[in-house]
Amino acid sequence: MTTILTYSITLSACSDSDNKTTPDLTVLTEWQAGKTVSAEAVEAYGGLDKCFAAEPIPDGVWARMQGKTYKENPYIGRDDLRHIRALHWDYDNQMHVGEMICNKEIADRLARILRQLFEAKYPIQRMLLPDVYNADDETQMRDNNSSCFCYRTIAGSAKLSKHARGLAVDINTLYNPYYRDMADGTRYIQPATAAEYCDRTKSFLYKIDHNDLCFKLFTEAGFEWGGDWTTCKDFQHFELIE
Repeated sequence: MTTILTYSITLSACSDSDNKTTPDLTVLTEWQAGKTVSAEAVEAYGGLDKCFAAEPIPDGVWARMQGKTYKENPYIGRDDLRHIRALHWDYDNQMHVGEMICNKEIADRLARILRQLFEAKYPIQRMLLPDVYNADDETQMRDNNSSCFCYRTIAGSAKLSKHARGLAVDINTLYNPYYRDMADGTRYIQPATAAEYCDRTKSFLYKIDHNDLCFKLFTEAGFEWGGDWTTCKDFQHFELIE
């Protein structure tokens, strides 16, 4: 009887040990932007410091960018850009994996701002490279994506945007739209689905204004806010002051 009891206890102890599984780190080791991640996985990966970094663009990311956010041009190349890894919170109270491409001139600042927003649990819904949306700005803005680099012109213009140099960042784009009032009385809005969010007297989720932490961190770091422009409004937009 004693022998059976001893065997039973030993078996139970082995079962408890087997239940202590190591978190799956694939989302972090492969940096799968858009996925959620647990605190246990972040700790096992090496902690928060390892999850916020500005580094040269990995080969796989660079390949994804070709013909989409990156097009051959005489102004900016791979060495001028950096890949930002970051985590972010959303209103679902979960940690999400995010990434951005930016100019090396703002890379450390941007990584620091994103870390500060994370630590404050500031809600950012998505932080995917625009290549996921085939670099179509209207599509990614309708999806409320936050991003930085995309080699493109300013909306309604032939002039290169500061996004084309990786010196401008757009945050929570659906709820913080761009608009311009035209001479014929019409209003041009991007994304086109964001008309209700042009009224900044209303309260709604993800809204950026002068009391917002995002506004404070970016402007303190040397960026100007498109919400302060007079000829148009671009509430999602922060660009480096040069």
